Amino acid sequence: MKTFYVYILASKQNGTLYIGVTNDILRRVYEHKNDLVDGFCKKYGVHNLVYFEQFDEIESAIQREKQLKKWNRKWKTDLIEKTNPNWRDLYEDLV
Repeated sequence: MKTFYVYILASKQNGTLYIGVTNDILRRVYEHKNDLVDGFCKKYGVHNLVYFEQFDEIESAIQREKQLKKWNRKWKTDLIEKTNPNWRDLYEDLV
């Protein structure tokens, strides 16, 4: 059974946010951190994994990603700070 992730990256505490979905969070965050893919994260220096959720079904993960993208900034920062009040880069905990 695969695991899917919805994740939030930040450029810094209270900085620019990016929300994505993946089935391999280590690989995907590594790609973001090392600017291996052109796009938003590379352009704005969004490299720190500050929040993620796990799902068993891709449909649920995609639905949650779309929901979070519609949220206002305050709701997103509150969600991050509920489990990661110091905006630590959680990537190191995963490797």
